[in-house]
Amino acid sequence: MTFPEPHYVNTNGIRMAVYEQGPKNGVPVVMCHGFPEIAYSWRHQLPAIAGAGFRAIAPDMRGYGYTGGPKGKDAVPLYDVAHLTDDLAGLLDALGLDKAIFAGHDWGGIVVWQMALRHPDRVAGVIGVNTPFMPRGPIDPIAGMRMAFGEDMYIVFFQNFGVAENIFEKDVARTMRFWYRKSPMKLADFDKLPADQKNFSFLKSFETDESTWIGERLLTAEELDYYTRAFETSGFEGGINWYRNFTRNWEMSEGQAQKVDAPSLMISAADDIVLRPEMTIGMEQYVPDLEKHIIPDCGHWTQSEKPQELNALMVDWLKRRFG
Repeated sequence: MTFPEPHYVNTNGIRMAVYEQGPKNGVPVVMCHGFPEIAYSWRHQLPAIAGAGFRAIAPDMRGYGYTGGPKGKDAVPLYDVAHLTDDLAGLLDALGLDKAIFAGHDWGGIVVWQMALRHPDRVAGVIGVNTPFMPRGPIDPIAGMRMAFGEDMYIVFFQNFGVAENIFEKDVARTMRFWYRKSPMKLADFDKLPADQKNFSFLKSFETDESTWIGERLLTAEELDYYTRAFETSGFEGGINWYRNFTRNWEMSEGQAQKVDAPSLMISAADDIVLRPEMTIGMEQYVPDLEKHIIPDCGHWTQSEKPQELNALMVDWLKRRFG
């Protein structure tokens, strides 16, 4: 099945590109992507969930693809988690929907868990893909990452406005080839590496010759072309701005109750070195109605690496809890 063309809705000051499949009267499932992703990242899940009778909805999120977003250094605060969750509430309003099940991968996972805290009346259920619920920490997360990993750690490096996006935009197709690679090693093997090889300084690898990049290429030529066109349209500034709001989001969450009341499904990938499966240990304290699974032999890009396994887990849970 070909990926649908977008339709557009106005929400929270942006014009959001929305891709849909499935019956309009089906229970809505909104799938939220991360970095550097777009709605197309759910291309294998949309038809599976639609085929199970649900209304499958995937937007290009704020700053990405054919949604795009505000530009310039002054616009950075417009990418905080309040804006990102308000975008989704406005999406439901525009579609005439009271509630939806929200699924999120990578940064999209952070947003859907926060959706359950900030707009609980709009959330029927939550599916975290790789990204667990992470309660508010005791210190500014950027300060913590800087102390643990140093200035070259990619999230710390992303704090420098205009730098990473300029690097990535020089050759968008090359950038997509860099990010979209299968995990080259098991998590246990990663853990055996020397500390200086575990500081997530991905940008140093990016600047090396492409022939030295590790991990098998994940995208077909057609898929690569789709991603490339989308990021040539939006650029990378908006997406990287999400990372520039870690501190702001942490500050805004002071005093916020850390409890998700909606039924929730957590699907981890066994070999995701950034969003490790053990990060879900203890989630039940904050997400009481929780079911957890781990997909073996899978790295970070779960929707593309193990689409059948992910689809089966999502559809099974959706049918049991909302069918």
